[in-house]
Amino acid sequence: MGRWWRRRSLRARVTLASTAGLAVALFAVALLLRAELRASLSDGLDNTARQGAREVAALADAHRLPDPVPVAAGTITVQVLNTEGRIIDASPGADLLVPLLPADEAAANARAGRAVVLAGPPYGLPSQVRVVTVATRGGDTVIAAVASDQVGDSVAALTRALLIGTPLLLLVLAGAIWLVVGTTLRPIAELRRGAQDVTRTGRPRALPVPEARDEVHSLALTLNDMLSRLGEAQERQRGLVSDTAHELRSPIASIRAQLEVALDHPDTQDWRQTASDVLQDTLRLAALAEDLLVLARLDERGGRPIAHQVVDLSALAAGEVSRYDDARVPVLVSGAEPCAVTGDADGLRRMLGNLIDNAARYAASRVEVAVSMAGPWARLTVTDDGPGLSPPDAERAFGRFTRLDNARSRDGEGEGGAGLGLAIVRATAQAHGGSASLEDAEPGLRAVVLLPAAQQRSPTPPG
Repeated sequence: MGRWWRRRSLRARVTLASTAGLAVALFAVALLLRAELRASLSDGLDNTARQGAREVAALADAHRLPDPVPVAAGTITVQVLNTEGRIIDASPGADLLVPLLPADEAAANARAGRAVVLAGPPYGLPSQVRVVTVATRGGDTVIAAVASDQVGDSVAALTRALLIGTPLLLLVLAGAIWLVVGTTLRPIAELRRGAQDVTRTGRPRALPVPEARDEVHSLALTLNDMLSRLGEAQERQRGLVSDTAHELRSPIASIRAQLEVALDHPDTQDWRQTASDVLQDTLRLAALAEDLLVLARLDERGGRPIAHQVVDLSALAAGEVSRYDDARVPVLVSGAEPCAVTGDADGLRRMLGNLIDNAARYAASRVEVAVSMAGPWARLTVTDDGPGLSPPDAERAFGRFTRLDNARSRDGEGEGGAGLGLAIVRATAQAHGGSASLEDAEPGLRAVVLLPAAQQRSPTPPG
């Protein structure tokens, strides 16, 4: 049964469960209505009989009770018992010898106001009667009986109506539930069809959003936001693959051309120079592969740092600067306040190295590295005095494989990189909960990295 139930559709399960609940409720209401009708009709008959008995008792108390007792024909049967339990008066058609109730029981019922049901045929009455009693002031007891066949007939008629009407009503309600649930689930079916289209084409696109401001509407918005992000990631991936392929073409083509020339003219070839040139292109390929691997690791971890260790940013800066003693221009530490951050020491060292490499490539006379505290932030800056960048180009420079059409775009060939250095810088800073930006140093360019200081709750990086 459980397996059969689980294999039903959501629409069918909701309809079946709701219909079952309605069936129980309608059955209970039918039983309650039937019982209430029976009780109401019985109370009406009791009141009619009791009212007739009181009128007879009033006549007896006034000593004006005629013989036979006057009653409406065919409605009430009356017997009057004396204190000894003998019938002293009766209505037409009533038994004059056998009382409907013994004297003691009749007196007790009169005091309690209780009605009883008796079989009528032994007394020459209909199949079933309801009997009530009323006492007179003289001690006599008036017994009044009314036929209760109409109660049974009315209840039977109601039962037949309920047996026919309740299932029909249940079917109508089940159909309504089926339609309502289908209407409610239609937006979900549309979302499913949209998701199937995305699966078939492999290209994320917006799913239909229902007009109703309900949970399905919120689900559709959430899914569309997810698909939008997936689409953007897919486009970035395609662009990265295309740019990577483009970057790989140059060094591979150069290596191939040099080796082909060397093999075609081995006698005239300077093999040492060829090996040196091929090594340079190989190192360029290795650097590109390393940069791509770093970016892939940062993307794979969703912007989270690879390690969580306390790093002395000032000591890290001093150690990294010491590696540039033979650089084209002097690389100096212009200020180093004690600053501790939490994160990946190797990743931070690589980030600072990229900034220094970029600055040293374009500096006119010097590169300055500084570390300071700015509120809850550790502030790392690398400043050069070379050509600067316009604000739009300063933001574009953080893109992957970005080439700028100005004096700082000479990294396309020769000693330059592949345009991934600043992309790694920003990705690393964001992975540590910080930010990276470029600003005008007048003259030159200043790279600014803000990282949350250790033992601080990550504040919101400034825009």
